[in-house]
Amino acid sequence: MSIVLHSVSKSFAKKEVIKDVSFSVGKGEIFVLLGPSGSGKTTLIKMIVGIEEASKGEAKVLGVKMPNLDSLQKIGFMAQSDALYGELTGKENIAFFAALSGLKGKIKKERIEYVMNLVNLSEHASKRAGDYSGGMKRRLSLAISMLHEPQILVLDEPTVGIDPILRQSIWEELENIRRTGTTIVVTTHVMDEAEKCDRIGFIREGVLIASGTPQQLKADTKAATIEEAFLAYGGVRG
Repeated sequence: MSIVLHSVSKSFAKKEVIKDVSFSVGKGEIFVLLGPSGSGKTTLIKMIVGIEEASKGEAKVLGVKMPNLDSLQKIGFMAQSDALYGELTGKENIAFFAALSGLKGKIKKERIEYVMNLVNLSEHASKRAGDYSGGMKRRLSLAISMLHEPQILVLDEPTVGIDPILRQSIWEELENIRRTGTTIVVTTHVMDEAEKCDRIGFIREGVLIASGTPQQLKADTKAATIEEAFLAYGGVRG
């Protein structure tokens, strides 16, 4: 398994925000963590990428217990908040992060052009990132996370503020990336996005209330949609 969380809990001060969560994600699989705002999705993925350390249990990525600095080069991470340099252009931002990832020469140029085109920002490459709309900033952050062709791609609410047509094209590209063997974890509260993944984990109040394929979860609850299945398991609307 590419990612394994075993009995993971996380507390801040005396408040337990993640409660004994276990799941695994296989190579080349798209796994969606679905739940309303404040359910613990972001805290879980921060433990996967090593930003947070589990208070109990352990998170392993590619067989290595996290946090681990040496594993960071194998992980692409897109956070909810955009970590961009507003005074730099979109292309300059990407070039900066490409250099940090160790990309050079022809490969660096090709990857920059590829990801800018992927998120439909090529014509805005020379525009200051500080002048980008919220949706454009999300797209730029997504492009940066995929620059170095990571083995693990972790995306926290990647399509917030992105129009439906581009959202569909991004999910199509995630499917293409998955086929190359990249493992992808996505958080979302958009129910129809979860239909596009291999497996879903329903999160509510820091608890994994159910997990399985979209088909399994709907069949087990006799639901027609993922939203109905989530509510049947005791979830709440976001």
